[in-house]
Amino acid sequence: MIRDIRVEGVQRTEPGTVFSYLPVRVGDRITDEKASEAVKALFATGFYRDVRLEAEGDVLVVQIEERPAIASVDVSGAKEFDKDTLKKVLREQGLGESRIFDRAILERAEQELKRQYLARGRYAVRVTSTVTPLERNRVGIAIAIEEGETARITAIRFVGNKAFDTKRLLGEMNLSTPTWFTWYSKADQYAREKLAGDLETLRSFYLDRGYLEFNVESTQVSISPDKQGVEITIGVNEGEQFRVSEVRFGGELLGRQAEFEPLVQLKPGDVFSGSKLTESTKRISDKLGTLGYAFANVNAVPQIDRSRREVSFDILVDPGRRVYVRRIDIAGNVRTRDEVIRREFRQYEDAWYDADKIRLSRERLERLGYFTDVRIENRPVADAPDQVDLNVILTERPTGNISLGIGVSSTEKLILSGSIVQPNFLGTGKSVALQVNTSRLSRSVVISQTDPYFTPDGVSRSFDLYMRGFNADELRLGDYRTRSTGLGLRFGVPYTEYDRVSFGMTYERNDVKLGALAPRRYTEFVDEFGTSSTALLAVLGWNRDSRDSAINPTRGRLQNAGLEVTLPAAELRYWRATYTHQWYYPMTRDFTLALNGDLGFGRGFGGMAYPLFKNFYVGGIGSVRGYYPSSIGPREVETLVGGGTQEVPLGGVTRIVGNAELLFPLPGTGRDRTIRSFVFVDAGTVLAEGQSFSAGDLRYSAGIGLTWLSPIGPLKLSVGYPIRKQAGDRTQRFQFQIGTGF
Repeated sequence: MIRDIRVEGVQRTEPGTVFSYLPVRVGDRITDEKASEAVKALFATGFYRDVRLEAEGDVLVVQIEERPAIASVDVSGAKEFDKDTLKKVLREQGLGESRIFDRAILERAEQELKRQYLARGRYAVRVTSTVTPLERNRVGIAIAIEEGETARITAIRFVGNKAFDTKRLLGEMNLSTPTWFTWYSKADQYAREKLAGDLETLRSFYLDRGYLEFNVESTQVSISPDKQGVEITIGVNEGEQFRVSEVRFGGELLGRQAEFEPLVQLKPGDVFSGSKLTESTKRISDKLGTLGYAFANVNAVPQIDRSRREVSFDILVDPGRRVYVRRIDIAGNVRTRDEVIRREFRQYEDAWYDADKIRLSRERLERLGYFTDVRIENRPVADAPDQVDLNVILTERPTGNISLGIGVSSTEKLILSGSIVQPNFLGTGKSVALQVNTSRLSRSVVISQTDPYFTPDGVSRSFDLYMRGFNADELRLGDYRTRSTGLGLRFGVPYTEYDRVSFGMTYERNDVKLGALAPRRYTEFVDEFGTSSTALLAVLGWNRDSRDSAINPTRGRLQNAGLEVTLPAAELRYWRATYTHQWYYPMTRDFTLALNGDLGFGRGFGGMAYPLFKNFYVGGIGSVRGYYPSSIGPREVETLVGGGTQEVPLGGVTRIVGNAELLFPLPGTGRDRTIRSFVFVDAGTVLAEGQSFSAGDLRYSAGIGLTWLSPIGPLKLSVGYPIRKQAGDRTQRFQFQIGTGF
């Protein structure tokens, strides 16, 4: 019988830890079976390298040898993966600081590291571990990684393809053999994940072309002896191409089969398309969602006739129970008030569930710009199958911004800017801003305040106080300077979810300073109105925005129309109208066609001339690229100091501009929408007062460009080539600017 138990050999662990795992106690009788059980129990903890039991009379002595603790884990040589990420993964596998060292765990970690590198195509990787004993029964682990070069794809072959040749199939894959651009895109570097993604792309490609029974039979990856080259052989079984013979509806149709039928994109006689079938069932499910059936199931069951190579579908509709929204819960808005969020909702509590209204509510929240992420989740209500709660999960972003910046433009050179902007002042949704910008060409100071919900039904109110200066001499546009100072009040009234009309008044003072060689038209204007003049403007505007994104749109339209008319009390008498229309159409998943039209008209009335400083200008990155900014249109010959002459652009009272862009991802960037390439064609001109339009007045250009949402603002680069350039036209092929629009 055991009278006492003594533990020897512990250094880090407490004797109590040994006693807690020991299956024998004082007073027990020790046997060979119990001794064996005790040793196994202590070994199973993983804390000890050796365990021995000895008897000294009626005292049980437990002799243990502890495993060393890990003092540090150092990883060197890793470039393919982030070092901190690797250390985190190793710790999750049990290889971390303060953990018990186990060589079996270290070996498993080495194999896992190799597996990760092999999946990235680095077959020459070597992982070497060094274990260094330290004082107090500790060890330091150093893992050295020699990554080697990523294996390059030397050949991709297909076996079994008959309907489409190898070249066509390779065009669907991201992986490729080396080309002139793969040094950047890395498409010739083999990775298991990339190949798996390409195989799924091939399946979708065949399914969308009627090959319902397509299958990838085999995939062989052969590695060269030097582990630097990879050959891929893909065996496919295309099967037969199927056409749709019939589409039938079944299940509970709610008497709305006539509404569901137009939503089906596949018609009898069409070649089967997997994506069209998926889109059809989604449209029907979405339609049911607008009717209050939040948990509807729509499934398409195929019936294959191989002898006729036809397939029919039974679209089975299970709407479930119609539900209404019991409650809308909002989470994540630490700063923004609940009322600012709820007033954007078009789905109301205690109303029938409507998927369209929920989608519209999410879009309106995203357009606020206050949140980096907006999610709306359905949560069934327990014991109430006809009710659902909406969880609105928001991730706020800091909206306030105090900045001092330096920008560069190919035209204006150095641009200095500073701003204090708070679009969500104190979480109320109101906007307050002070902005200052200065460059060679222009200078502006703007103070503005906007209340988007001045009234509960969404009427907005805005105040603007501004000063804008223009130094034409800096860009050889004439020896004169202008400055406009104004104060404006506007109201905006929404009358649809996408449309808003605005109206207001602006008081403006305009000052003109002429140099010794000012253009004749400006000297005539000053002779008539003086160097200072005022205008009281009535302002009317209309805006429609149905784009899917304000920053990187792929579909939808943006239209703006504005009219300014001076009131009789003003010294100047004129009207000025503008209209812009941007249209985005997704041609494919990656290519977007963007069209832009820009019209402007200005005229004087009451027997007075139209003010020249309100003229329209064309040329440059905002209108017709490839031409010097503001250089297209009527010109006047100006005498230079020291002799000689130059032609100075005067602008005009009519502006006509059209742009077409084809936008697509920059090769090698995948689907990163923060950076996109484009090709463009521009046309435009300005007309002087009394000048009739002629197609010969238009200037054309074409070229390529790049847009990038850089950390310092939207950046747009373009290389334009003028077409039908006329005598006296000034060109500038490379142009760039930060903070551009279309």
